[in-house]
Amino acid sequence: MENKKEKQKKEIKKRQAKEYENYVKQFTPKPKYFMNSLKAFFVGGLICIIAFYVQTLLMNRGYSEKDSGTFVIVFLVCSAQLLTGLGVYDTIGKFAGAGSIVPITGFANSMVAPAIEYKKEGIVLGVGAKLFSLAGPVLVCGISASVVIGFIYYMMNL
Repeated sequence: MENKKEKQKKEIKKRQAKEYENYVKQFTPKPKYFMNSLKAFFVGGLICIIAFYVQTLLMNRGYSEKDSGTFVIVFLVCSAQLLTGLGVYDTIGKFAGAGSIVPITGFANSMVAPAIEYKKEGIVLGVGAKLFSLAGPVLVCGISASVVIGFIYYMMNL
């Protein structure tokens, strides 16, 4: 007798879940994959074009390709941090999606955004602690990987 009641309750729950799923589908907007891809492509490309333009300007002024490339990386990171602090980068991110995240500017944004969010907790415990909440694991992973690869390279050249 109780098994029948349990089965009926499960069937009712399944039917309710299915009805709710159909109800939600009616109001959920369909993503515009093509337009979102175009926006991401053009904004990411625009960031890369600006970086290339700055690098070309520096190379035309006599800097080496390596030095101008280093400056461009610093320029992109600082620009993204400044735009994040001003609240502009979030608007760009909402518009472009992955197009603003893929270049190094996305990493800079992800470092600064938590720090700004927790600034009310103070400079040390808020900003200082949250500044490396994402960057810390990335840096540790990058440094660890480079040490392992360097060790393998060293052992292969003995």
